[in-house]
Amino acid sequence: MSTTHPAPSLSSSDAASAAQPPGAALLRDAAEADLPAIQAIYAHHVLTGVASFEETPPSVDDLRMRLASVRSHGLPYMVAEIDGEVAGYCYATPYRPRAAYRNTIEDSIYVSDAYRGRGLGRVLLQALIERCEQGPWRQMVAVIADGGSGGSLSLHTQLGFELTGTLKAVGFKHGRWLDTTLMQRTLGVGDSVPPDDVAR
Repeated sequence: MSTTHPAPSLSSSDAASAAQPPGAALLRDAAEADLPAIQAIYAHHVLTGVASFEETPPSVDDLRMRLASVRSHGLPYMVAEIDGEVAGYCYATPYRPRAAYRNTIEDSIYVSDAYRGRGLGRVLLQALIERCEQGPWRQMVAVIADGGSGGSLSLHTQLGFELTGTLKAVGFKHGRWLDTTLMQRTLGVGDSVPPDDVAR
């Protein structure tokens, strides 16, 4: 049986927001009020790209349930705000539902098309890694479509992920077959000691 562990929260005060210089990214925990902006960002990726294998954009209500699910596992769900606008977001989910996978998680990062090329993906992934290392999780997995054609492969490599394999032609979207590349990064002490919930 898996155990829920609350992830440490990130400050989102008005004072912190006011202190940000123009054009700088403020990272904070996502709120329900952010969901319309998150939905717009994700819908663009669903309809135009292959970062997601969904083909129909989920509604704001669907995303509200997904946000609640991430929180129910004690995992972080964060947004990057630039000049008051949600420019990107990231979150972690359990890699697989069965109990023995409880210390392994998967990352997801999406950046608004208007803010691509500014290094925001790196800022989000770095923050997500740091947050998850404060919890009980030991491995982070990235599932990257189409050989990382959007830069995801390079981004994850820069932040310590290693290539672990490729699943061939497991998806079909936009009229073509798609591979997924699996990458993995150790969190914290990794597998050097047993999980926190196992007596030593």
